[in-house]
Amino acid sequence: MRSHTLLPALVLLGSLTAACAHGTSEPPVTAADGARPGASPSPARTVDPSKIKGLEIVSDSSENGSCPFATSYPDVPGAEAMTAAMKKDVERRLATFRSGVCTDSDGADGREFNISHQFLVASGDVLGVRLTTQDQSSAGDGLSARTYWYDGKADAYRTTLGLVADGSRDAFVAALKDQLKDREGVDAADLDDTFSAPESRDAALDDMAFTADGGLRVHFDRGEVGVPAAGAQTVTVPKKTITPWLSAFGKRAQRQTVSPSRSLDLGAPHVPAPAVPTHTASSDDDTDCRKVKCIALTFDDGPAVPETSTLLTHLAQYKARVTFFVVGQNVAAHPDLVRAEAKAGHEIGNHSWNHPDLTRLTSQQIASQLNRTSAAIKAATGKTPTLFRPPYGAVNAKVKATTTLSPVLWDVDTEDWKYRDPAKVARTVITKAQPNDVVLLHDIHATSVAAVPEILRTLTARGYHFVTVSHLRATLG
Repeated sequence: MRSHTLLPALVLLGSLTAACAHGTSEPPVTAADGARPGASPSPARTVDPSKIKGLEIVSDSSENGSCPFATSYPDVPGAEAMTAAMKKDVERRLATFRSGVCTDSDGADGREFNISHQFLVASGDVLGVRLTTQDQSSAGDGLSARTYWYDGKADAYRTTLGLVADGSRDAFVAALKDQLKDREGVDAADLDDTFSAPESRDAALDDMAFTADGGLRVHFDRGEVGVPAAGAQTVTVPKKTITPWLSAFGKRAQRQTVSPSRSLDLGAPHVPAPAVPTHTASSDDDTDCRKVKCIALTFDDGPAVPETSTLLTHLAQYKARVTFFVVGQNVAAHPDLVRAEAKAGHEIGNHSWNHPDLTRLTSQQIASQLNRTSAAIKAATGKTPTLFRPPYGAVNAKVKATTTLSPVLWDVDTEDWKYRDPAKVARTVITKAQPNDVVLLHDIHATSVAAVPEILRTLTARGYHFVTVSHLRATLG
């Protein structure tokens, strides 16, 4: 007989440092901050992704410590060319990681891959997104960032350097070199080499965004314009200097960052609002799991459009209650779906902001990951979560000491992130699940959602009741 892990699993547990035009290098940071590296004294205004009509967050992840990865990027109607560029970059980098780490007989050995997204501007006819990558299988600190821009007026994807007019790029680069040349760890001759060839110049100038006061901040990853030991570098060109050098698109991007419009219009055809289920739980769950067979289905990494909506409909048909462990950046994009989950009687748990291995973070970063997500859940539902699922099931004393949330692991891992086969996922649950088990699934995968009706139908016929993790815990004592 196997040992049951529910009770141990539920043991209670107690952003770019910007240099001015004459600034220095940045302190070490990680992609766990859920945005671009570091913090800024003059950040761009916060973008509320829930206001972007038709937004979908394209996510992928594993919960397997031998192949730890999580990626996300936005898909915005009208910006298909930009989405395609992000998709290509993300899939290429993830494929490289998986081929080098996930097929290794030694497993990940502490190496992790994470790509998170941040909206820089989503206003008028301008969209700007930064993808921050942490690839611990690569050389150095593995931290890099890249920005993507979309020009709705021209219906065109713009590279980062497209913010600067063609005829002004030499002057712009000269200004950057002038600010960088005297920094510790930066060699003037190396700068000339970096910026002389178009290919290396474009690679170095792939992360630029406007500050709230209209300056242009240029970020260089560690080792791009200096020795790796000098860290990442940042130059901010003031508004009065950069404005004459901007392209027409760059000026609109600057204006929409400083004074954002109320809405985003990229010229897409009418985008209907996604249907959000309105199922409402009729009463509290009075299932006594000491007398009947119970099982707790859990769904990680959502909410997702349209998968979560479809899942809620399946669950309502069987009056099944489950626990959703949501990712904060997805809650921010789709708070209406999280509200619908709670209204239907499901439990909402915390799964971090952007799915890093919490055990590899500082206490401050752990707190940020969990607190930001709990705040987003409370804003959506009015209730603060009490449970969290550590990404990859990774939890240690430092994580325990940083939060009062209770960790929840699992008894049955469907590995649905690996096997995108509804029949296989359903068969795994049906054949392996035992009374009072916690089952791991993901509602970001359409194939996993498609497996749910068969799981509900078969296990219901076998006398199982579907309850939340907290209900299972409470009734079992």
